[in-house]
Amino acid sequence: MDNLRVYLATWNVATQAPEEDVTALLGLSNRSSKDRLPDLCFVGLQEVKSQPQNMLLDALFDDPWTNALRTVMAKHKYIKIKTVRLQGLVLNVFCLRHHLTHLRDIQTQFTKTGLGGMWGNKGAVTIRLNIYGCSVCVVNAHLAPHDHLLKERIADYNTIVSSQTFTVGETTRIFLHDYVFWIGDLNFRLADPNVLTGAEIKRLVSCGELKSLLDKDQLCQAMALGTAFSEMTEQLPSFPPTYKYQFHNSTYDLKRRPSWTDRVLYFVHKNVYENITLHAKQLSYTSLPQYEQSDHKPVVSEFVIKVFSDYHDRLVVFNEVQDWYLDEMNSVFCNIDDDVKISPWDWVGLYKEDFSSLDDYLCYVYVSTTPIWIENNGGQSNQTRSTLKLTFPDSAPRLPGRYQVVYITNNPVSVLGLSAPFQVYPPRVQTVDWPQ
Repeated sequence: MDNLRVYLATWNVATQAPEEDVTALLGLSNRSSKDRLPDLCFVGLQEVKSQPQNMLLDALFDDPWTNALRTVMAKHKYIKIKTVRLQGLVLNVFCLRHHLTHLRDIQTQFTKTGLGGMWGNKGAVTIRLNIYGCSVCVVNAHLAPHDHLLKERIADYNTIVSSQTFTVGETTRIFLHDYVFWIGDLNFRLADPNVLTGAEIKRLVSCGELKSLLDKDQLCQAMALGTAFSEMTEQLPSFPPTYKYQFHNSTYDLKRRPSWTDRVLYFVHKNVYENITLHAKQLSYTSLPQYEQSDHKPVVSEFVIKVFSDYHDRLVVFNEVQDWYLDEMNSVFCNIDDDVKISPWDWVGLYKEDFSSLDDYLCYVYVSTTPIWIENNGGQSNQTRSTLKLTFPDSAPRLPGRYQVVYITNNPVSVLGLSAPFQVYPPRVQTVDWPQ
């Protein structure tokens, strides 16, 4: 088994636009050159501004928060794989570039729980994927608010668990995945509001009495009673309550009692594979008090999970791409093993070499299901390999430079192949033979 690092961040941004540097939010500050970067990074946001004009623009382009995250992640060779949004709920997943062709079966889901399931101001967005043979599911949730709505929070959780389904193999439900991470503004408060007033909670926090407060935490109590999140594990927070703060400083706003509303929980199917034990080790779990633009503090956590070594599944290998020229039809060739079921909806996208998102393709062509060559490798496996030729129109790209092509299959999305970078040159000079 190999180790894979998974980083998770959750932040209720209170409809604010990104003002502060998100490098620390992404766990990328204060890392030495010897520190291993996370392999996968999931960032869940709540209360991203979602007025109609914002939603229209964000349907066409990445929202401002996703753009801010991408800008920082690209400097560290991360690719944005997927974004899923439900009104103010946004979940992004990034991976290091060298893992790109090991991502399989990427799917998203969402659940509305606001106004009895009619409105998406509360609910959950989810991304599931396979990487190196293991399935990972991440849920970003925003549950019912206010001290007295504990039953509604519990109902929201159970609605999300029961309603979300997927179409990938044996992982049709959230808790059928190998690894599940649940992040978000879960809105659980502290019990006994008549005793634990806002002022009293603030006093106990200043005295470091976090343990006595966590004994009254509604989430901990619900897990112990088995009414919500009992399948999951949470390392008890060692950081102060993350809500509610005054905007633009780190002083509690006692209009609401301070609470640990923002959480990270996890679940592992340890013994789902014969003679193999899966494991998740939590390396950190903390808040980031330096962020002050919201009335919540971000919460981040990093894990090491076990995945399969040397796992190969449905790989497409591109031949070395010969030089391309502008204003000409240019081609690439790729080799496809027989475990790849070619679909007429598979496509190959053209990207700049420094692309930072799978959505950044400049153009694409659909894959022909008719190979130009079939080779039998012989041997006991009797495996065959097909070679496909893919021709791009003369209108793309529009500028010379360095490019790559990516093979993507849909339903669900898997990244099967990535070419080496190649050069696109200006148009060739046409010579004219004048009559003698």
